[in-house]
Amino acid sequence: MSAALALKAAREAGLQLQVEGEDLILEAAAPPPAPVLERLRQHKAEVIGLLRREAGTWSTEDWQAFYDERAGIAEHDGGLLRPEAEVQAFESCVAEWRNQHPVGSAANCCLHCGGPDTSAEPLVPFGIEPTGPAWLHHRCWDAWYAGRRDRAVAALAAMGITDGGTSP
Repeated sequence: MSAALALKAAREAGLQLQVEGEDLILEAAAPPPAPVLERLRQHKAEVIGLLRREAGTWSTEDWQAFYDERAGIAEHDGGLLRPEAEVQAFESCVAEWRNQHPVGSAANCCLHCGGPDTSAEPLVPFGIEPTGPAWLHHRCWDAWYAGRRDRAVAALAAMGITDGGTSP
């Protein structure tokens, strides 16, 4: 059984799960079934990772580890030189930040410019986020996407992750 299935089984059993540091905190109205607890024990690290991703609450250390892992894979498995591997790792972090910070909008106005849906400028749904799609005019997509990237870059830079590598 995977961590995702263990998490699903725990929720179906009525457990509420939270992460505090490296601890998995369980709350339930009644004692959970032993097999559910065993599955959570077996997949604890992965379940914590899933919960952090759901909450978008990766720590600076989590982001550093994600960056280092991606750079290592690109360098050692992908055969890239370290500077190229770091650029690729940074872009992976930017994409992951956007995944962890989904946005959606009402279907009656553009998320970027606020303009309405009209026959001359219809709104188009972008993304399949749990929050719903971002509704944008086609002409607004490039600027909106660039703004999302800028926010990701700024958030990562605040944690010491830049397109030139990481800093201590």
